[in-house]
Amino acid sequence: MFRPDFITETRIARALELSSKKRLLEALAQLLASEHPGLSPDTVFERLLERERLGSTGLGHGIALPHARVREVKEALGAFVTTAEGVDYDAMDGEPVDLAFALLVPEDATEEHLQLLAQLAGLFSDPKVRKRLRDADSAAAILRIFSAD
Repeated sequence: MFRPDFITETRIARALELSSKKRLLEALAQLLASEHPGLSPDTVFERLLERERLGSTGLGHGIALPHARVREVKEALGAFVTTAEGVDYDAMDGEPVDLAFALLVPEDATEEHLQLLAQLAGLFSDPKVRKRLRDADSAAAILRIFSAD
């Protein structure tokens, strides 16, 4: 479904103890910047936050899909987090978020950006996929779910 290095095991974190939307975005920014020498967690966090100010990326059913365009990336990057407890995210349905996938794309990647968002939203709309992600016991198991679907 996705190119092999779009999401990697090292950009997946499970059962994080996070208290807020801000902390969730910070955790995702840290993961996204971790393997990219041209990115700083602060820059990624600021870009994700800028996008959130336009409207919440909380899709409902406990899912958030924060995303941003970033000049420093040449190919789309993803990171995924599950939280131990859901966090208030201002989602469309008012439910707390416990599954969050962050997406960074190059600044000029308009069509790719929209396609990836649609692919991810479609994936997360499946209750079976959401359950499998919540039940996964390792980053490797989560990666297999993203690789298979």
